[in-house]
Amino acid sequence: MAMEFDLIPQGTLLKENGHGVAVDVRASATRTFFCVLVIGDQIEQESADVAIWGSTDGENWGTHPILKLPQQFYRGETRAVLDLTLVPEVNFIRAAWELNRWGRVAPLPMFVLGLHLTEIPAMPARVPQIQMTAAK
Repeated sequence: MAMEFDLIPQGTLLKENGHGVAVDVRASATRTFFCVLVIGDQIEQESADVAIWGSTDGENWGTHPILKLPQQFYRGETRAVLDLTLVPEVNFIRAAWELNRWGRVAPLPMFVLGLHLTEIPAMPARVPQIQMTAAK
């Protein structure tokens, strides 16, 4: 059965930088996940940077994320594919976020969001090549 889980539970209120709990992905058959970030609420003049980090042991998370989602400013949905076959040493993943606020109103950022992952079939190892011929 395909794995399905939240790295950030839907409707989570975030007001400062942080990270979620580690999820063990060793049971994944495909090691490929469809990620859906949903922002349900936010205030003006702020941004959220959400990334997924990988670890071999669930303790050491390295210096770079394995997937960085596009910076978000508004409510809505962002989708991405996380392909862990490219990093076979990763056994655990977790989400981390950085919030930024500017302007003269409230000094603290505020986002209500969630990050859900669903295991999907593995990506093809090679993309089929299409033969093109020039028209004469």
